[in-house]
Amino acid sequence: MRIAIIDESPARAAVIEEGLRDAGLHDVRLFVDRTAVAAKLEAYSPDVVLINLANPHRDELEESFALSRAVARPVAMFVDQSDSAGIEAAIDAGVSAYVVDGLKKERIRPVLELAIRRFRAYSRLRAELDEARNALAERKTIDQAKLLLMKKRGIDEPTAYAALRKAAMDSGRRLGEVADAIVTADRLMGDL
Repeated sequence: MRIAIIDESPARAAVIEEGLRDAGLHDVRLFVDRTAVAAKLEAYSPDVVLINLANPHRDELEESFALSRAVARPVAMFVDQSDSAGIEAAIDAGVSAYVVDGLKKERIRPVLELAIRRFRAYSRLRAELDEARNALAERKTIDQAKLLLMKKRGIDEPTAYAALRKAAMDSGRRLGEVADAIVTADRLMGDL
């Protein structure tokens, strides 16, 4: 497992690195300089990102949250102090584990495992949500295409649906694709 540690303090980062090595994790890279850190992380391609901020000010937190959104990997963030707004912002940014005043080397491995599990669960939920949204949008397009066929051909809904299905089967395309083509063609013809 490749792990990136982002911490401007080498001494603090050493605590995390030692905890990781004690847990048998050796592919660890430390990023002390935050300049262009997103590009550096992309080049390193870590499996997990650990961010350590002692007493973060608002700009540091915002930058870290933006980084969390950009890397699309499990992110565990360690801070010495926090408030409810900081915690809420971390959750909204997709931080998988947000640990306040908990930087002890023996806690690193459990926090890392929690971050990975939460990231996977969040990713599954996001994929399910995207799938449901796509299915809903496709259903809406199919309904629009049926309505267009009903109006233009003077047919009922079951007949319009049967015509869509037949066109999809005959062309070897999905029903949603055929419906989208009909709706798009109607828009184009209406614009002419």
